[in-house]
Amino acid sequence: MLITLNLFMIAHIIQWRVMGKTVSPIEPSETMHTLQKGFVNAGFIFFTLAILATLILGRFVCGWGCHILALQDLCGWLLKKIGLHPKPFRSRLLVYVPLIGALYMFVWPTAYRMFHNPENAPLIPQFTNHLVTTNFLQTFPSVAVAIPFLFICGFVTVYFLGQKGFCTYACPYGGFFGLADKFSPGKIRVTPACNQCGHCTATCTSNVLVHAEVKQYGMVVDPGCMKCMDCVSVCPNDALYFGFGKPTILVPKSNAIRKSYSLTWPEEIVGALVFLGSFLAVRGVYALAPFLMALGCATVTTFLTLKFWRLLRAKELSFYRFNLKSSGTIRKAGWAFAAFACAWIGLNAHCGWVRYHEFLGNRAFQKIKLPDELALAQPNPARWLSPADRENIVGGKEHYRAASSVGLFANSEALPKLAWFEYLLGDAKQSVQTLGDAAAHQSGESKALSLYYRGAILNRLGRYEEAQASLDQALAERDDLILARQEKGESLWQLGRREEAVSVWTDAVGRNERLVLVNNELAGAKRLSGKFEEAAAYEKQADQFTPNDPFYHWILARRLQDLGMTELAAKHFEQAGEIDKGQTPGG
Repeated sequence: MLITLNLFMIAHIIQWRVMGKTVSPIEPSETMHTLQKGFVNAGFIFFTLAILATLILGRFVCGWGCHILALQDLCGWLLKKIGLHPKPFRSRLLVYVPLIGALYMFVWPTAYRMFHNPENAPLIPQFTNHLVTTNFLQTFPSVAVAIPFLFICGFVTVYFLGQKGFCTYACPYGGFFGLADKFSPGKIRVTPACNQCGHCTATCTSNVLVHAEVKQYGMVVDPGCMKCMDCVSVCPNDALYFGFGKPTILVPKSNAIRKSYSLTWPEEIVGALVFLGSFLAVRGVYALAPFLMALGCATVTTFLTLKFWRLLRAKELSFYRFNLKSSGTIRKAGWAFAAFACAWIGLNAHCGWVRYHEFLGNRAFQKIKLPDELALAQPNPARWLSPADRENIVGGKEHYRAASSVGLFANSEALPKLAWFEYLLGDAKQSVQTLGDAAAHQSGESKALSLYYRGAILNRLGRYEEAQASLDQALAERDDLILARQEKGESLWQLGRREEAVSVWTDAVGRNERLVLVNNELAGAKRLSGKFEEAAAYEKQADQFTPNDPFYHWILARRLQDLGMTELAAKHFEQAGEIDKGQTPGG
């Protein structure tokens, strides 16, 4: 079944490549876009139906329909082929991570809007149809991220945490499936033919004490049971079967089954703190590590940290068939384990340092209140910055520089923000270079925006040919980026290619008639060519959508003045003064 699932996934991608469009990804994570943006997609429908089915049949989706579980099974099989049998890592506290992760992904965004909603957005967004997509891979990580992600969720978690290590301690979808399983009447149940041989427990890769639970309850109640039916297939007496009856939530709890855990309570608490620190350090670092990858890394970091601590304190310690420490002496295998653990933990600490500076840089960027239009009205926007703004921007720039100087990879999201800091502080030339570096590490919309801002700044510097080239590249990435067309028109106008400029501006207005600056530019161009009736029509259309704001009129005046459209520029300078009672920012 799992092999068929992976073949279906491959066929899905091939069909998209051939047809150019296909059903949106059937991934539970797509539900986040439904809850936050109202995008009704195949992932949301699948996840909803899967939870409803789990309420009846139990947690079977994980065992029969998850590609990550298939990867873990493959990794477990390969490890067994070389004589390594994955041993389950049992923790009292970390088993709650999947449910906490699920609540964070799918419940917290709505709850946050309930208590903090400055834009008065609806609590439940308006739903729109996104069942078909032309960009199937848009929400997936790049190949460079996907490969280490799958390696960590596969071999690494299986090797250190057991064959279902990722499912048990990291998968947020399993958090909801496990909760729904408690209400399900569908369970692995037992007949009187059971003789407590223990074959079922020995076969189970989900850390479930099958023989003990069926003896105590007459069924398996552990929500970790994924209904893979392995225990049923190995029972020598055919005593186990899947059937319906009383759900777990109605079964009285019992302390008769004593579970053994891998950690003491002090280790559990330390492990929870290590997990949290590692997760915060890895998640989103370099704008690369996704949520699930951060969870997987954090579980492995927790295991390695606690195992390394035991290596330093215990007199005897082994791992698999390797003797790490004997009679108080660390063996070769122990030194190898220590080296790997230190490297892994050190990499986590390094990620934490980078992420710390990225976080503070992002926070400084969010505090910027200066509108882009005002900042781009002239080559040096520093005049608009208050002392507090300048201090915040300088601090944000230093944090981004610190992250970049020690980082192992370029952060494609932080570079454009650093470039904007540089521009606001008056270093437009450096900003252009940084935006070029950012675009080299980006694709799609983010690359188009970096190239657009690069072209806009080049226009302010009077480097019009370079600006046009950058804006053409932006439009090649996103043909619907209308602001890039407006800026391209300015580049062409300044280069003396006025007919081409008018054509580009006309195309932009045809796409969006509410573009105030472009309508004014067309009005100015028509005036200069003696076509006054057309100029009046564009000017009327511009005035219809012009905000009654002095700064906005001043911005229009400056942009028109730079293009030599002095009459219209004077008009807007005058209107700015009238609105602001003569307190015009300058001309």
